[in-house]
Amino acid sequence: MRATEQFRGMHVLVLGLAKSGEAAAKLLHKLGAIVTINDSKPYADNSQAQQLEALGMKVICGHHPVELLSDLFQLVVKNPGIPYSNVMVQKAEELGIPVITEIELTSRMSEADIIAITGSNGKTTTTTLIYEMLQGSSKIPTIAGNIGTVSCEVVQQVTADHCIVLETSSFQLLGTIQFKPNISVVLNIFDAHLDYHGTKQEYIRAKSKIFENQNDQDWLIYNYDDQNLVEAVHYSNAKKIPFSTKEELKEGAYIKDGQVYFKQEPIMELNNIVLPGIHNLENILAAVAASLTMGATQYQIQDVLRTFSGVAHRLQFVGEVDGRRFYNDSKATNNLATKKALGAFQNPVVLLAGGLDRGNSFDELIPAFERVHTVIVFGETKDKIRDVAKRAGIKTIVEAQWMEDAVSVAFKHSTKGDVILLSPACASWDQYRTFEERGNRFIQAVKALSVD
Repeated sequence: MRATEQFRGMHVLVLGLAKSGEAAAKLLHKLGAIVTINDSKPYADNSQAQQLEALGMKVICGHHPVELLSDLFQLVVKNPGIPYSNVMVQKAEELGIPVITEIELTSRMSEADIIAITGSNGKTTTTTLIYEMLQGSSKIPTIAGNIGTVSCEVVQQVTADHCIVLETSSFQLLGTIQFKPNISVVLNIFDAHLDYHGTKQEYIRAKSKIFENQNDQDWLIYNYDDQNLVEAVHYSNAKKIPFSTKEELKEGAYIKDGQVYFKQEPIMELNNIVLPGIHNLENILAAVAASLTMGATQYQIQDVLRTFSGVAHRLQFVGEVDGRRFYNDSKATNNLATKKALGAFQNPVVLLAGGLDRGNSFDELIPAFERVHTVIVFGETKDKIRDVAKRAGIKTIVEAQWMEDAVSVAFKHSTKGDVILLSPACASWDQYRTFEERGNRFIQAVKALSVD
């Protein structure tokens, strides 16, 4: 971590704890800042706040007292999930106090190079691929951000010999001022988080902050097939490296003659890559471009692509039982993610779908049901998904109560060669605390089938 006096004696408000707020508070305290913490969780139930108070920080819990903010404060570090409509954030902006997220601190403090990855879909897979591909390279990779450890913790451990592979969200990026990765990777931009950003234009603006401060010593890797991105990156000063699954790009990553290419050099044959789906091919191209630019070896890239079958809960291959291949895509909490998952397979599919009802329609899934012959529905949205499946011409639609029932019923209605896919298109909170819990229940049910 860089030695700095820039925060010593500075009055900083950390707004919202969770992992990122706690890490930011501890880092700022270590750097000599006068830290005040404001968290909505009551003090009696807030072990994080109690621990930070014991370290000498002031804590105010249970509510957001707008009168707390004054021009005494020089910086606000907010939890990414707190919207800009929050009264504390609005007051800070009225007073002209900069409002940032913790990745801004990481960027300012890091001795290590940073590869930052963002996009509406595919961030975690691409981040993981880059991290794995950089193993054994001249830079020691460390994974951070939305995946792995909070970046404010990682930055305290790394040196110039390291590389931070950082997954970033639009929520985090919007709270940046000087953030400048050595390599930025932008995978795609779809309509997402509009309840937070307001409009698609504002969402694109937030994503574009990943490369806003880059210069001609930095690299920007972007999806050439995404017109939103092509327009957005036009104004970047970074060296641009495009990737495409559709066009041959002499200065980028692309597909040609059944192989992955990077800058006209063949990297690996497609039939040796185990990760399924055209969307994952985009993630692979982005990861190859970033990894080679940072100094990865072609051998390590090939080794990763021969063995990497996906990250947990994101089109994760679980196993094969009596000729049926099971995939856990519990992270698919919206229509777009489920459409991409269904498009990844050529085999007949038994789909498990349903969950929390947010009031949206599922009509856009109908064209994606081309290879689906059976749908197992569950959760609050079961009737909506049943209706969509009927209109898509699906003959077999079965209701299940819990994930164990859904897996058992799916197996009974499948044949050898089928893919049995959990891709719910819904959040999990009607039945499970997290999508991870839902996915783990799926995995356990598949393993129980194997035992039987």
